[in-house]
Amino acid sequence: MPQINLQQAKVAVIGAGTMGIGIAQLAAMNGHQTYVFDTDAAKTKQALEQLSVQLNKRVQAGKMPQQLFDSTLANLTAADALAQLADADLIIEAIIEKKEVKQHLFQQLAEICSEQAIFASNTSSISITAIASAISHPERVVGLHFFNPAPVMKLVEIISGLKTDSALADALSALMAAWKKVPVTAKSTPGFIVNRVARPYYAEAFRALQENVTAPEQLDFIMRECGRFAMGPCELTDLIGQDVNFSVTKSVYQEFFYEPRYRPSLIQKELVDAGCYGRKSKQGFYDYSQAEVRPKYELPVCYAKSLHKLKLVVKGAWPHSSALIQRLMQSSHIQLDVEAGGYDEILIGDVSLRFSLGASVDIDHINDKVVLMDWHADWAHAKAIPLTASACCTQEDMHAVDLLFAGMNVIPIWSKDHAGLYVLRTISMLVNEGCEAVLHNIASEQDIDSAMKYGVNYPQGPFEWAEKIGYNIILQTLENMYRIYGEDRYRPSIYLRKQAALAKAQKIQPQQFRAAG
Repeated sequence: MPQINLQQAKVAVIGAGTMGIGIAQLAAMNGHQTYVFDTDAAKTKQALEQLSVQLNKRVQAGKMPQQLFDSTLANLTAADALAQLADADLIIEAIIEKKEVKQHLFQQLAEICSEQAIFASNTSSISITAIASAISHPERVVGLHFFNPAPVMKLVEIISGLKTDSALADALSALMAAWKKVPVTAKSTPGFIVNRVARPYYAEAFRALQENVTAPEQLDFIMRECGRFAMGPCELTDLIGQDVNFSVTKSVYQEFFYEPRYRPSLIQKELVDAGCYGRKSKQGFYDYSQAEVRPKYELPVCYAKSLHKLKLVVKGAWPHSSALIQRLMQSSHIQLDVEAGGYDEILIGDVSLRFSLGASVDIDHINDKVVLMDWHADWAHAKAIPLTASACCTQEDMHAVDLLFAGMNVIPIWSKDHAGLYVLRTISMLVNEGCEAVLHNIASEQDIDSAMKYGVNYPQGPFEWAEKIGYNIILQTLENMYRIYGEDRYRPSIYLRKQAALAKAQKIQPQQFRAAG
């Protein structure tokens, strides 16, 4: 196809459900003559009436100009038959998630519309290549995946199948930008970007629950507090629907020929089997049957305060957590000495406090007094931090660590041994998944970062995390987990290895801390 301009395109949306009517609203609000068709004509009529009521409320609240309201409704037309869509330039289907149904619809449209009409699927998981295979002129079939609610969510994934014309992705990217969306482009692959790269956020949470090292409410708190995620994985899957999330996981797992990274969880299967789907069934990981959601996590009370200055020795550069060292140096309850060289550790007497790096205190430090610490995204404002202590550490040793953090108004969350703990482990797996997608030329680093921030509201994208924490740290964490578990699930991507090698080659002089005074 030559260069395509869709700025004045006539748009047709098929499917008058929540997603379909949301997409139609977007098109109409942006000045496009827009048809809405559903096999249930009454559903189309009802959906447009409800939309009119909703938008009118926005006008009354001063959130929408009357002129935009009038033009939006004027641009919307309910179609009674597919034949009325014959002159549409861009047709977006938002119907049932079944490949054969989508193919049949596009086959019908191919007989009605011109050969230049673009057929876009809002599918979240079905192969665009497979959908297009049954359509004449498959080069005009493309994925246009909106996120719910479509008028609100910024991200749109534009998916090219094997035969999709490259001009389509460019034209749709320009159109989505004009609609004030954040377009990202990707090749057709199971889960596309978001539903693929997000898998570890749920999978590692369920793994921690299955290994009985934490509880849902504690884990969610840790991911919000230390990872700065908007929602923890358990509360998020309760919101999505455990059945929906489990179905997507199974689909991605099967479509990737049972790649271990995507293996579904028995923990989630039990919830689904029991009908505990989350908020919609009033029970999931949490109980939603009462006004206050239960269980509710409460941070442990920490009364420990040191009457004397604690003597600490800081070794190493701490590039992944320099703000922690700065906070220690500003603390009046600490007498701090700095020693150059060696690996990153904080000596509290004969106890070594270290960054996790994916190690296991029960396996790697069985004969050492070691406390491993999770990663925190914002040490300047940290309120809590997960820790795990080796068997050699006494109650007095752990009390000394309590005193250290309590003096900074940070509460330790003592955990059972869990390689990589929680935040570092999850982020490392998210980075690794992003690296695999880039390695296979599915999407760019920038588009993956944008997709995860705007599609699932992550505080940062995988490659932004990798830059902040360090590719070498992410790689070392995964290598340790791979060694400990012996599972391909934790196999580091070759792209990650190359990025770590490149970062090492370009490494600048590490920051040197100086003790106060």
